[in-house]
This record gives sequence, structure tokens and C-alpha cells, in this order.
Amino acid sequence: MKILIIEDEKELAKSIVEYLSEESYLCEVAPTFTEAMNKIETFNYDCILLDITLPDGNGLKILEELKKENKQDGVIIISAKNSLDDKIKGLQIGADDYLTKPFHLSELTARIYSLMRRRQFNNSNIITQDELVIDLLAKTVSVNCESIALTKKEFDLLIYFIGNKNRVLSKSILAEHLSGDFADMLDNHDFVYAHVKNLKKKLSDAGCEQYIKTVYGTGYKWEG
Repeated sequence: MKILIIEDEKELAKSIVEYLSEESYLCEVAPTFTEAMNKIETFNYDCILLDITLPDGNGLKILEELKKENKQDGVIIISAKNSLDDKIKGLQIGADDYLTKPFHLSELTARIYSLMRRRQFNNSNIITQDELVIDLLAKTVSVNCESIALTKKEFDLLIYFIGNKNRVLSKSILAEHLSGDFADMLDNHDFVYAHVKNLKKKLSDAGCEQYIKTVYGTGYKWEG
């Protein structure tokens, strides 16, 4: 899952990145209004952690732009402002949640997880497709009741495929999801092919149907 942290407090942003990275989230940071706007115009995110008070602009303007462009990124406002008006305005504009500083990083993680579960998987911890069962909380995968071992990247890729079921995903979109804005620095996206190939093999070897279909010249699609 890819997270954008729009936060100008360097130490707080660093702490959030370190904590979320341990939870297998791919994190990017935008410390200013300008940098944040550039990122949301260029990339898509599973969740955006949005500080209202930025050195060069109001975070609520970023939220307004997201909704104006009809982008589907989840948004959790994180702000030192404990104003009821700010909270109401943010939620009315389209934020999914609001967390007041200071907060425990474990609570932030729980809010992000809850948001992802609501948006992608109908508020369920368990995803089931015939013989395939995924426990989002435990981060485990089983086929016909037998556990299979996936790397962090493979698990993230599997969840991303299922969250975008029946949608064709290009290699560039998958590269961006797995590597964030570093994807632009890569000469090619062969690493995407390698991760998809390994995931397909592990699922197939365990007796799983081939839900991942190659759309030649375009990318991949999870059918189900």
C-alpha cells in the first residue's frame, strides 16, 4: 500500500515513515503545499496523511483539489488544530478520517488499516475467492487451507490486484505502486514482470486458479 505523508514537521514525518515502513507500507513525504500538489497531480495513493497547516498553503485546499479532480485517494487529516470547525469542514470536503496531534503511531496505523478495509474490501478482514483466503490483519495467504509464503512485495501486489479486480493494470501503474516516485528513475519495469511471475507461480504451485491474466501489450488483470 502506498502512503503520501503531507507533513512539514521533519521529525514527525520521519517517525511516521519509519513506523509505517515496518508495517510494509511504501511511504513518500511532501513537506510543503507546492510539493504535495505536484505529487497528487502525478501519482495516485492508497492513503494520504494530510496536515492542514503547511508553510506555504492550507492543506484543505489540497483536499479540495483531490475531490475536484475526482481522485479516489483515501485521506486522513492529521493536524494540531483541535478545532471542531476544521474537522467538520475537512470531513464535508471529503476526508475519510481526522486525527489530532499528538497521536500514537499505533493508532495512526489502525486508522489507515481501517480506511483501506472500508474502501477496498467492504470492511472485512478476510478476503475469500474460492480456494484463496487472505487475512489482511495477519497478512497471511492460504490456498485450499494450506498456507503459502509470500514476500512483502508479493503480498502487496496480490492485495493491489484484488483491490482492482477486473481492471487492467499497466506495468507502469504497478511499478509506481511498488516503488512510488522512484519508478520514474528506473530504466525499465522488468522488476514488475519478475514479481508478477513469482506471485503467479507460488499461487499456481499451491493449487490456485490463475486469476492473474496477462493482457498482452498492456499489463495484467485479476479476474474474479
